[in-house]
Amino acid sequence: MTDLEYLDRAEALLARVEAGCDRINESTDADIDNQRVGAMVTLTFGDGSQIIVNLQKPLQEVWLAARAGGFHYKYDGALWRDTKGQGEFFADLARCASEQAGQPLDFNS
Repeated sequence: MTDLEYLDRAEALLARVEAGCDRINESTDADIDNQRVGAMVTLTFGDGSQIIVNLQKPLQEVWLAARAGGFHYKYDGALWRDTKGQGEFFADLARCASEQAGQPLDFNS
C-alpha cells in the first residue's frame, strides 16, 4: 500500500471512530468525550479512563491504547487486523470501550 493509500484509509478509520462516539453519545448514556488532535483521537470516559487511537505513519499502522493494553493494527486489504493476534480494530475498540464505559458499546453501526 502506498503512503497516500494508508493515509486515506487511516483517516477514514479516525473519522469512523469520531462518528461512532457521536452516535453512541446520542443513543446511550455512555457520555464519551472524544477529542482529535492531528493524527490522534482520545476517548475519555465518565470514570476518567481513556482510550487513545493514533496513526503510526512510518509503519503504516494504527495503534490503540486502552486499559486492557496496547494494540497495533495493519490494513490487510479489507480490515485493520491486530499485528500480534487475530483481532480486528473495531471489534477490539468496542470491547475495550465497553469495559471502560461499563456497558455494551458498538462502533460498527
